[in-house]
Amino acid sequence: MKENMFYKAGPLIFKKAEELRNRPTPAEELLWNYLKESPFGIKFRRQHPASNYVLDFYADKIKLAIEIDGSIHELEKVKKNDEERQINLESFGIKFLRFTNQRVFKETDKVINEIKMEIEKLSQITGVFKSLPLVAGGHGGFIIPAIDIIDGKCVRLTQGDYSQKKIYNENPLEVALEFEDTGLTRLHLVDLDGAKAGAVKNWKVLETIGAKTSMIIDFGGGIKKEEDVKIVFDCGAAYATVGSIAVKNEEEFVRWLKQFGADKFLLGADVKDEKIAVGGWLETTDVWIYDFIEKYINHGVQQIFCTDVSKDGKLEGPSIDLYKNIISQFPQLHFIASGGVSSFKDLEELQYIGCSGAIVGKAIYENRITLTELKKFI
Repeated sequence: MKENMFYKAGPLIFKKAEELRNRPTPAEELLWNYLKESPFGIKFRRQHPASNYVLDFYADKIKLAIEIDGSIHELEKVKKNDEERQINLESFGIKFLRFTNQRVFKETDKVINEIKMEIEKLSQITGVFKSLPLVAGGHGGFIIPAIDIIDGKCVRLTQGDYSQKKIYNENPLEVALEFEDTGLTRLHLVDLDGAKAGAVKNWKVLETIGAKTSMIIDFGGGIKKEEDVKIVFDCGAAYATVGSIAVKNEEEFVRWLKQFGADKFLLGADVKDEKIAVGGWLETTDVWIYDFIEKYINHGVQQIFCTDVSKDGKLEGPSIDLYKNIISQFPQLHFIASGGVSSFKDLEELQYIGCSGAIVGKAIYENRITLTELKKFI
């Protein structure tokens, strides 16, 4: 038995913990349905003995305790006991999150998002997930601006249609530097020439931005062979963004996951009516988005972004219901929203429902969300 996990709890405390474990409250049951799935790879224990006390939920890996307070906790005597108990356990380095029964029932999504954000923060502090520099807690990492490249220029398409191309800047580096100056830390870089040709083309743009900014870049478009993956990483991308190959050549993609590490890939899923779409969104498959995600989570994929093709580039708002369903089914996933974002309100709602990030493109380029406003927001 690991002494540091239980902080010298005695036999009577273990017995008390077992008794409480056998009669959980409805609020504890509700939250346990989320925590038992080990969100972000963090294992929680319920009714966990610690020193002279029993914690509702505890994750030893990051020393996080979660307590649920019922109406009895509003009594002054109980409040005082809770404070003394917490101070005692904080002396061991344990961090606390507290929620009332009412919040767990009425604001479940918000409670879960607060837990996710705290897990990410503590994971970074403790170095548990150093390989995954995606911060949902701060807007600098939550907002992921997109730069789409054709002929080395920054462009935007509408619904993936190359005939509906608009050039926003001749120099993508200038755009990336503006984003960095604003306080943004992530960048979604898409090689549209590469996507069309089936091989990475605009690697020099990636190399330049990677060398002259400190942004964490994911790069996609045309990654079809192992050689393309190597080029992307050699040129400075933190993540290789893939989509269609995961649908059309599962065996090859799984081989990459094993060779390079599943944490080095950002998996993109284009969706129409909850089915995967490929081939410039012209072809809808019979693959259900939930089956697709589950399969690759089982292969170790940690980050997935989803684009509702009916929304992308149209500034009509994101697919909130679809994203809520995905997050509810896969709470351990770093889920990134993509497509339809048109305002700060959209960003706030995406963060509220539990998204780890949001890719934003046209709303910035069309000044629906200005960099000046964005800087204040961050």
